[in-house]
Amino acid sequence: MSSNAPRRPVRDLRFFLTVPHACSYLPGKEATTLFLDPQESPVPGVYDSLSLLGFRRSGRHLYRPHCEGCNACRSVRIPVNDFRANRTQRKVWRRNADIKTRVIPARFDAAHYALYADYIRQRHADGDMFPPSRDQYRTFLTLEEPYAHLLEMYLEGELVAVAAFDQLEHGLSAIYTFFKVDEALERRSFGTLAILKLIELCQEKRLSHLYLGYWIEECRKMRYKQAFSPIELLDGRHWRPLMR
Repeated sequence: MSSNAPRRPVRDLRFFLTVPHACSYLPGKEATTLFLDPQESPVPGVYDSLSLLGFRRSGRHLYRPHCEGCNACRSVRIPVNDFRANRTQRKVWRRNADIKTRVIPARFDAAHYALYADYIRQRHADGDMFPPSRDQYRTFLTLEEPYAHLLEMYLEGELVAVAAFDQLEHGLSAIYTFFKVDEALERRSFGTLAILKLIELCQEKRLSHLYLGYWIEECRKMRYKQAFSPIELLDGRHWRPLMR
């Protein structure tokens, strides 16, 4: 995103709160979401500033958790210049030396949707995104904005994974990754590979951080984020190392 446009102070923006709803991550908990007024386009500067305050993008909406009496959701990011791959991550990198990648705008593609729909059916049939639909996919992962991108991964010419991400002034923001679910491909760990590829892309673009969204200590599905070290979490308005 360009840094030449004048910044609009965050205090001048309008925000709304959702009504409490069932938490997607912690059983028995209720969640409330703070989101930017949908009439406010996430123009250059606004998205960058809000990402530093823990906001994420879903479709055209910028949001963050705002739950009364609970702060379990913590924004996390990787300082890419300090990142050191562990043994498992190095093995994943080597196993996927034959993967070819391409970065394209975040536009609808039928092959992407077919891969996404199969992934949701096989991996997340009990989640909020089931059953998948083309409209749901378009709303979630396609966006006609210069900062919105898709990282395609190919194995021997076949599309096997797609990682949606945004380019900010100070880093990349990982939005969502989906991939081919096949027992023969499990050892390739496409989810881990996507993060490693985005770290590499950050380094190539001389961007300082890769934003990984939210981390909840009690949520088993989010523990993979702790494997990337060092990692920082947002504590109020300050980013600090996550001590484990």
